[in-house]
Amino acid sequence: MGTAATVATCALNQWALDFDGNLERIFKSIKIAKSKGARYRLGPELEICGYGCSDHYYESDTLLHSFQVLAKLLEVTVYRKLTVKILLIRPKITLANAKYYENSILPLHVCQNIFVFCQETVPFGDAVLATKDTCLGAEICEELWAPNSPHIEMGLDGVEIFTNSSGSHHVLRKAHTRVDLVNSATAKNGGIYILANQKGCDGDRLYYDGCAMISVNGDTVAQGSQFSLNDVEVLVATLDLEDVRSYRAEISSRNLAASKVCPYPRVKVDFALSCSDDVAVPTCMPIQWRHHSPEEEICLGPACWLWDYLRRSKQAGFLLPLSGGIDSSATACIVYSMCHQVCLAVKNGNAEVLADARKIVNDETYVPEDPREFCRRIFTTCYMASENSSQDTCNRAKLLAEQIGSYHINLNIDVAVKAVVGIFSLVTGRSPCFSVYGGSSRENLALQNVQARIRMVLAYLFAQLTLWTRGMPGGLLVLGSSNVDESLRGYLTKYDCSSADINPIGGISKTDLKNFIQYCIENFQLTSLRSIMSAPPTAELEPLVDGQLSQTDEADMGMTYAELSIYGKLRKIAKAGPYSMFCKLISIWKEICTPREVASKVKHFFRMYSINRHKMTTLTPAYHAENYSPDDNRFDLRPFLYNTTWSWQFRCIDKQVNTLLVSEEQCLFHKDVQGLFNGYSPPRFSAEF
Repeated sequence: MGTAATVATCALNQWALDFDGNLERIFKSIKIAKSKGARYRLGPELEICGYGCSDHYYESDTLLHSFQVLAKLLEVTVYRKLTVKILLIRPKITLANAKYYENSILPLHVCQNIFVFCQETVPFGDAVLATKDTCLGAEICEELWAPNSPHIEMGLDGVEIFTNSSGSHHVLRKAHTRVDLVNSATAKNGGIYILANQKGCDGDRLYYDGCAMISVNGDTVAQGSQFSLNDVEVLVATLDLEDVRSYRAEISSRNLAASKVCPYPRVKVDFALSCSDDVAVPTCMPIQWRHHSPEEEICLGPACWLWDYLRRSKQAGFLLPLSGGIDSSATACIVYSMCHQVCLAVKNGNAEVLADARKIVNDETYVPEDPREFCRRIFTTCYMASENSSQDTCNRAKLLAEQIGSYHINLNIDVAVKAVVGIFSLVTGRSPCFSVYGGSSRENLALQNVQARIRMVLAYLFAQLTLWTRGMPGGLLVLGSSNVDESLRGYLTKYDCSSADINPIGGISKTDLKNFIQYCIENFQLTSLRSIMSAPPTAELEPLVDGQLSQTDEADMGMTYAELSIYGKLRKIAKAGPYSMFCKLISIWKEICTPREVASKVKHFFRMYSINRHKMTTLTPAYHAENYSPDDNRFDLRPFLYNTTWSWQFRCIDKQVNTLLVSEEQCLFHKDVQGLFNGYSPPRFSAEF
């Protein structure tokens, strides 16, 4: 018998509770795998019902319909001579409760192979499959990340092929971690590792980014795409089982450990992955994994997510309030990238994308070929000027809209603002003023907020009726464009135009967005972005002074965007409260800040964070791209009513500052005294010292 085994893994764009669509995509992947000679096919985690069912997992309907789909799959595959047998039901052992709350998830993973017998029962539990020629063991998603991953013990017990059905979502700069974990799983112990993953939005704030892969003895031999508009992607590789055995034979420490391992229960299968006539079949060789840069990830991931949301919501396009600043411009560029990907997919023969595009534009003969032309059909941008807006931002927004091809609207909100403020004055007899005209801070903030909230109302009005005025059917989804750092700080008006249907940049930092803008200048030749990059970020909600800006975002926030990113990572990823953050930053910033300055910055951040925390409960659903996202839905479960004085914590910081100052003064004193003995006179101490 030969030892070459052909296996397949998948990345499927499944959708929560879309049982018809999910079944169709599973069956299509099985047919593709079979046509390419695969004798084993692996699919993503919870591919029947979709991963993002959340509390629907508690419903008996979800379980019922999942088994109905499984029965249908068995029936259809038998009819089409693509036979399937359920060999083992293996429960998920390690749950990803930190972010996914998988206690609610139906923890069933069905190991499938490509043949069938009549059966009434099936084994359930943690076991492995022993075929005629090899042994297979299953991990499920989180178990690969666990310190005691099952593949360690399984490998020592003789399992040669490890499979992982995953539901792993995209985070900027995360893909290399997943790839390294897969390769390292077989580098020390030998073996073949097959990873399948979900792809697409699944109806949630995540984008599952595919990256199906196959690894042998620590090397990648097959790589799937991370971002694409293909709903079904099947990766097939032919591998030599003898390569695993010879690799393991040289690892004496592994062989010694294997003699002491507790054996796994084995489910014997009268089937072989290899064939007797496969001696001359070429096997796959190692390849170098190509990782996307963070700028490419921003360009591709949110764009794929937007496409899924647009086509599945059956809307006719997007509307974006385009201010001429970095955030809204980056959002516009992501939509433009989506149009690029749609045109490219159609050019490459993707019939599903073509059909979806035709439904969106309501034209059964339409073929999207030019991204700018497609963008004009499905994307409306709107500059909402006020008396506080500058001509520069208006020009920047208009020029960008022209370059990407969006249908652009210019309007002025002053009439609406004056009407709303007029109602207040009529009722109260008082007229609020901006601070530059002598008004209080309360008046100043209220007058800024009313402008921001009117923009949200107008955005929805135009989203619902703009296509009507153009004689076109349907409505538009409103896009938000607040970034992760501003959300963390709470630097946004509750229910302003940051409130929208979805937000593709809500999990991306200002620093990464700037780099993405530069990427778009270079790769899309959007020269209008150069002036947007060089302009200081501003909300333009306060009166201009001599026609010039009197307000900038960083001055308003009392902190820079670079500082905000550090605060966010320490607060969320490093699990730092006020005192811990202070202790870490006095070391990180020792060259640029005194301990007292660090204390002041940390206190200011936590005051602002806690004062504005309530805003996070109403954030627009956003694409999750940073692990320090303050999104209240899943990623940052914290109180939204804080004691904003942080009295105990801040006292601890002050005490530590005083301790450090005393220590520094003592060091200075000893240094000066030492200087006397070295023959020079130290400077005079000030009275304050």
